[in-house]
Amino acid sequence: MLFRFRAAQAADLGILDIGRTRRPKGITSITAIPVCEKWRGQVLKEISRKVSRIQDQSLSDFQIRDLNDEINKLMREKYMWEIQIRNLGGPNYTRGGGRVYDDEGREIPGGGKGYRYFGRARELPGVKEMFESAARRGRKGGDEDTRGAGRGLGDMARKHVDAAYFGYGLDEEDGTLLAYERQKEKEAFDNMMKKGDDGPNDGWEPLPGDGGDGVEWRLPTLEEVQEELVDRRRRRLLDKLL
Repeated sequence: MLFRFRAAQAADLGILDIGRTRRPKGITSITAIPVCEKWRGQVLKEISRKVSRIQDQSLSDFQIRDLNDEINKLMREKYMWEIQIRNLGGPNYTRGGGRVYDDEGREIPGGGKGYRYFGRARELPGVKEMFESAARRGRKGGDEDTRGAGRGLGDMARKHVDAAYFGYGLDEEDGTLLAYERQKEKEAFDNMMKKGDDGPNDGWEPLPGDGGDGVEWRLPTLEEVQEELVDRRRRRLLDKLL
């Protein structure tokens, strides 16, 4: 009972080891903001790895197309997690992310909410010609902007924002992201402790000592909970084999 309580508490706080858990498909069924942010972070890591992978010169055109499709699928999932976080009252990660620009500051055709091309996918037959045509139109538009100085400064400022601003290719090497996650976890835990609980949920049983019986009990640590969950999984696998 204590392990179930601790596991449920860890899941609500978003501190459960999600590396051992399959990412849920029903995004709207997750109602805890820290948990949603954890899953969004995992999606961002997958996007970052695949964007780095798609730069590989040894990939064939078919592999590049498949990998680009996978990245777009992850981008849609990332957007759904951001919508769920916003609906739950969390940060609005979707603000300012409607447009996507290349390394030289040019807006990517079909970016935003549509299909996007990453890395070597921009060099695929047909796609490369599309970008070259867009670049020519962009240069013509730049000449007109020069004649009308001061117009469209907001768009020009956004063109100097790199991909990291929109949440792509996050890196944990400097520890900034990890420190931010720890801060958010602490804030979520403090908020939960302040709210308290008006009463037990249906089906919950009182723990030893809660009923005034004088029995002392010790709440298991997160490491003990994870060890117990691993043991349960191992026992289930053994039962299937036997």
